[in-house]
Amino acid sequence: MDVRERNNVRVVGTPGAPTIVFAHGFGCDQSMWRFVAPVFAADHRVVLFDHSGCGASHPTSFDPVRHADLRGYAADLVEVVEDVADAPVIFVGHSVSSMIGLLAAAERPDLFDRLVLVGPSPRYVDEEGYRGGFSAAEIDELLETMDANYLDWTQAMAPVIVGNPERPALGDELAEVFRRNDPAVARQFARVTFLGDNRADLARVHTRSLVVQSREDAIAPPEVGRYVHEHLPDSDLVVIDAVGHCPNLSHPAVLVGAMRDWLGTS
Repeated sequence: MDVRERNNVRVVGTPGAPTIVFAHGFGCDQSMWRFVAPVFAADHRVVLFDHSGCGASHPTSFDPVRHADLRGYAADLVEVVEDVADAPVIFVGHSVSSMIGLLAAAERPDLFDRLVLVGPSPRYVDEEGYRGGFSAAEIDELLETMDANYLDWTQAMAPVIVGNPERPALGDELAEVFRRNDPAVARQFARVTFLGDNRADLARVHTRSLVVQSREDAIAPPEVGRYVHEHLPDSDLVVIDAVGHCPNLSHPAVLVGAMRDWLGTS
């Protein structure tokens, strides 16, 4: 299958300019970048896509074997980048896509010039000496609830993920995006996301990186952002004045400002 059809790839912006690739988080689609990507289209060639099994990706794109690990999604990303760009790209990944981008850059550093990691987490489960944000029991409960009633899970979890309770429309929007996914695919992607452990992979990545951490985030708390920065060679950390795990939706101007400052395109 053609890569662009498989992952619903869209290329917009300025031809001949540096290419910037945006990747969405768990259960979402490329529309999550609609407040951010257009700002960069004025001076970048912008690439948007949907992960296999998400959004408007081809119905047959998801392979339960290939996508039983984040490395399957990383392999997809490598194929997208190879298809859309002749030179190393700037990659911007939100949430689990940060780890997908890191895995891709570890395997194919020639394809990536810089990485912007928004709300990254290499491990969501707390362990001795490491705070991921959730106990093992909490993750088990989250997954069991999703198995029991996916629609109820989306309505309950979306506001927690987005934060900003004074802006309930944001949570409603995220819940609606979640509901558009095949529940079986979403359940597997959730297990890959929330049960994974990519801490050892951080040291394998030597691409220059920016870790973007919201000052309050119930999904990837500040300790996680600091951990990623401290264990990721050649990385910078910026804590933005944002609440919630989706600053691309809730605080896009703040996120854009942090990215442009670091990229040197202000």
